[in-house]
Amino acid sequence: MKMYKKLILAVILLILIDIAAAATIHGTVYNLDLDKQQNAIVTVNSTPKQTFVSKDGTYTFELPAGSYEIKAEYNDDTVTETISIKEQGTYVLDLILFPSFFDDELLEEIEEPILEDEYFKEPTPAIYYIITIIAAVAIGLVIYLIIKYKKVLKVMKTPEEIAEEDVADKIYEFIKKNKRVLQKQIRKKFPSSEAKISLILKELEHKGKIEKIKKGRGNLIILKKK
Repeated sequence: MKMYKKLILAVILLILIDIAAAATIHGTVYNLDLDKQQNAIVTVNSTPKQTFVSKDGTYTFELPAGSYEIKAEYNDDTVTETISIKEQGTYVLDLILFPSFFDDELLEEIEEPILEDEYFKEPTPAIYYIITIIAAVAIGLVIYLIIKYKKVLKVMKTPEEIAEEDVADKIYEFIKKNKRVLQKQIRKKFPSSEAKISLILKELEHKGKIEKIKKGRGNLIILKKK
């Protein structure tokens, strides 16, 4: 009889330890317009499997330590993300639904060229001082010319700059027309180099016109809402 009591006590202790080590996983399910997706079905491959109907676009799971796949579905849109729980606490994992027609082969993308990283490298402090001095001299020269000659200086753009701006405008119109496209599709549509297209997209993103979302090995370009 004492053996049964010890066995029952051991089972209870194991359950309490498992509960104590559990973590809270929560997040929000978004559609491609980055709006909360109501009535999405969220599942996690725990033992046993758990399912959550996200009526307001949010979900919550209580899970012990381990590695899990959390999947969200709504009609034909779906997404699966992996999360690793090492200790108890609260984890946040937001999910963005993607249509099923975005296959992995189309999302394969060539690694970004080194030129892009070098172009956007943050200047060193010494360069900041040099740029400041050059800018001050340039501004002083402009003011001197305006006062002495009373002429309006016009900065003329080179044909190359005009052509580059024309490509940027066409790429933006292409994104604006389709609402969402893959970066690989833009490269196929326009004959410009990968580096130039990447720079144009970064400039559009900096201006708040588009948003880049990582999807597999590629980038999904979405027209940003105003």
